[in-house]
Amino acid sequence: MTPYDNALATAEDGPVAPESARPTREEAERAVRTLIEFVGENPNREGLQDTPKRVVKSYEELFSGYLYNPAEILARTFEEVEDYDEIVLLRGVRFESFCEHHMLPIIGTAHVAYFPKDRVVGISKLARVIDAYARRMQIQERLTAQIAQAIEDVLRPAGTAVVIESEHHCMSTRGVRKPGVGMVTTRMLGCFKDDPERRREFYQLIGQPG
Repeated sequence: MTPYDNALATAEDGPVAPESARPTREEAERAVRTLIEFVGENPNREGLQDTPKRVVKSYEELFSGYLYNPAEILARTFEEVEDYDEIVLLRGVRFESFCEHHMLPIIGTAHVAYFPKDRVVGISKLARVIDAYARRMQIQERLTAQIAQAIEDVLRPAGTAVVIESEHHCMSTRGVRKPGVGMVTTRMLGCFKDDPERRREFYQLIGQPG
């Protein structure tokens, strides 16, 4: 068992399936080999012989969000804020996720803000929370809600705001084939939901009409 296997099996916010129900690495590689054959290729030819191993290894990276508990990422906070009482915003964070319906990429940008009460968190932790949820099988609506709720639950700010803009390859490279079409989702909590001025300030800071 690899460290990835251990972490994935025990992550608090991880998959539903218990460790005993998960296929082995060898079974995963055989599944990739089957898919290669399904599309009409020969998995024994030189260029494809190691592809099953590479695909399984890449999946460990692409779906590494299951390794992490976002609450733990946000756990270390700082209280020495000198009475700072304005928006904290991380703008334009690029992320890659995968549509759970077709397992095709969702490539986008997240804007995340919170209005602190008495503590703040390092900005890199906000980016890591985005990745922790993005690097899973997702739908954008749930991704947006999960990021906002994690910040709300751990930091207990006066408000939390998340806007995600992305392109879904399940729409741009297959099906209706509409490249360049963007999807926008939002989640406003606390003062960003209740106070139009706060919400408008947030949208102005990310360069969008509020």
